[in-house]
Amino acid sequence: MNDTINHPMPPAYVAIDRATQKKGFSMPSQKLTCSLLTTLAASKQAGRFLELGTGTGLGTACILEGMDKKSTLTSIDFDESLLKIAQEHLGKDTRLTLELIDGEKWVSSNLDARFDYIFADTWHGKYLMLDEVLNMLNPGALYIIDDMLPQQNWPPGHAAKAKKLVK
Repeated sequence: MNDTINHPMPPAYVAIDRATQKKGFSMPSQKLTCSLLTTLAASKQAGRFLELGTGTGLGTACILEGMDKKSTLTSIDFDESLLKIAQEHLGKDTRLTLELIDGEKWVSSNLDARFDYIFADTWHGKYLMLDEVLNMLNPGALYIIDDMLPQQNWPPGHAAKAKKLVK
């Protein structure tokens, strides 16, 4: 990947990034990750997308940027204060459904759902309930996870979980 080429981020990304910094949220999706999310989303025309862990919506904005008009994105988070930022900046996009819900409850309630693209950026779907979420993938679908390389802001125990998942 040539990370010296800087394409403009989606317009909502800049506003969400400012709100994220103001909020002090320490685990947002990074620019290069977001760029990849956009590129991969563009490969799934008329796709069903799922994001587990909306956060403030930085990754959400980039997934939406890559999606075509026939695609839909469901994005969930359990933190109302973070989801409000995403709702404020992305809520008018009719392709997007934002849900305030615990990951375990959402996954358990949607075991029969199928998706063409899943971005797992929270514990459920990555460290918890992995098999259930992998079973939600359509043939040829993309499963993308984030935060697998060591970071200073990782909570205690995260490194061991990441290492186990990679294995």
